[in-house]
Amino acid sequence: MDDGLGKVDRDFLGRVLARNLGARNPAVIVGPSLGLDNAVISIGSGRVMVVTTDPLSIIPSVGMEDSAWLSVNEVASDLATSGVAPEFAVMDYNLPPTLEMDEFERYVKAVGRECSKLGISIIAGHTGRYPGVDFSIVGGGMMMGTADEGGYVTPTMVQEGDEVIMTKGSAIEATAVLARAFPETVEKRLGADVVREAQGYFRMCSTVQDSLAAGSVGLRSGGVTSMHDATEGGVLGALYELAQSSRRVLEVDRAKVIVSEVSRRVCSMFGLDPLLTISEGTLLVTCRPGRSADVLRKLAGKKIPAAVIGKAGRRDRGRLTILADGKSAEYVPPKTDPYWRAYSGGLERGWK
Repeated sequence: MDDGLGKVDRDFLGRVLARNLGARNPAVIVGPSLGLDNAVISIGSGRVMVVTTDPLSIIPSVGMEDSAWLSVNEVASDLATSGVAPEFAVMDYNLPPTLEMDEFERYVKAVGRECSKLGISIIAGHTGRYPGVDFSIVGGGMMMGTADEGGYVTPTMVQEGDEVIMTKGSAIEATAVLARAFPETVEKRLGADVVREAQGYFRMCSTVQDSLAAGSVGLRSGGVTSMHDATEGGVLGALYELAQSSRRVLEVDRAKVIVSEVSRRVCSMFGLDPLLTISEGTLLVTCRPGRSADVLRKLAGKKIPAAVIGKAGRRDRGRLTILADGKSAEYVPPKTDPYWRAYSGGLERGWK
């Protein structure tokens, strides 16, 4: 059953949001569309600004500092998939009345530290406490970066023959957050070693370094044609969005998709398929034939594991096909990420 949690479904995006975008402006080079995390705006003199936005969160079980780290990196990860480093940020905080201001101060300081580390200047924002607001979503962040025209990529740029690379593994964020949210229950069922390793996945929930390393081989004809991080919907959801955005057939070998044993076990405990659930920290890269070795080498230089898992085919309506057990089947995505139901279900059961 569709419980309405997480991102709204694709039908609503196309039928309502995509048809109500306000005034047209010729400066908008890339606007909102399914599978596109970044807008691109011409700012003149052969330069563009890349812009993205995402929720900001405070997850009580994770703590203020780590919640701040995750919020910054989730927004920055989207921007970096363009191949452009984030430079500026706007932060809008809509806080629960129950949040103590000394706790929020810790969060804000941690946001500032992480932005400084990534070279991001916070240039504007809004902060307030309002009735009806609750954890974990407490506002929204926007980030921007500048580049030369032609100095960015989008998921629409996938070319026939491109190889598809993924980094790190599947269900990274689901593994980390569920182990942080329900440590006693996970330890009781899976053991102390598993919960400790799963919790350690938290600092893998960023693709900023993945994107900048991969993009350093060159963009477009220079090597990397697109990048996309696997957030809600997981690895298969992100691959499907790449296929839809590029209007191509993507063919992926399920056996080559990276899934750690820890993620497999944590996801199984919560009734999740690790390929279908939230995986911030996983980057998908498409690159020209013959350049995948260069991309893998750049990633390895940053100690980021990666593997080639598939290839891009002909132009089409946009389809993802999965090869498994010698058979190929077209992927049909669920309406919502089952992670949210698993998380809320753990809370309802009183898991700790």
